[in-house]
Amino acid sequence: MRPVTPEVTVDAIIELSDGRIVLVDRKFFPKGWALPGGFVDPGESLAHAVRREAREETSLEVEPVSLFHVYSRPWRDPRGDTVSVVYHCTAEGEPSGADDALRAGAFLPRDLPFDSMAFDHATIVRQFLEWKETGRKPSLEE
Repeated sequence: MRPVTPEVTVDAIIELSDGRIVLVDRKFFPKGWALPGGFVDPGESLAHAVRREAREETSLEVEPVSLFHVYSRPWRDPRGDTVSVVYHCTAEGEPSGADDALRAGAFLPRDLPFDSMAFDHATIVRQFLEWKETGRKPSLEE
């Protein structure tokens, strides 16, 4: 019998050249703005998965710059346990919502819709912005 383990997901913090961050408005539960991302397919690398998910949801070709952080708090996703590998990515152009995104938007940090973000993505984006400002990444416990 195979042990039950959390699903592996990827999320992309896509930073455009003008400093805006790309979010998608989710079509399905849980609703709200979110980082583009999704489940890693069997036989797929994490880097390939983050490029694929970002393209499917935003129509942007992203370039992963670095691994930002890994989030694994149980029940961070109300659909079940996930481990999310979050990449800092760059892209050019304007996002357009597709696949399971109703729409996509690019927000200046001061205009991010923190109060209407799904999952723990408000925390992730806040920690990313803090890292950009101070150089301090989240602790391994976050």
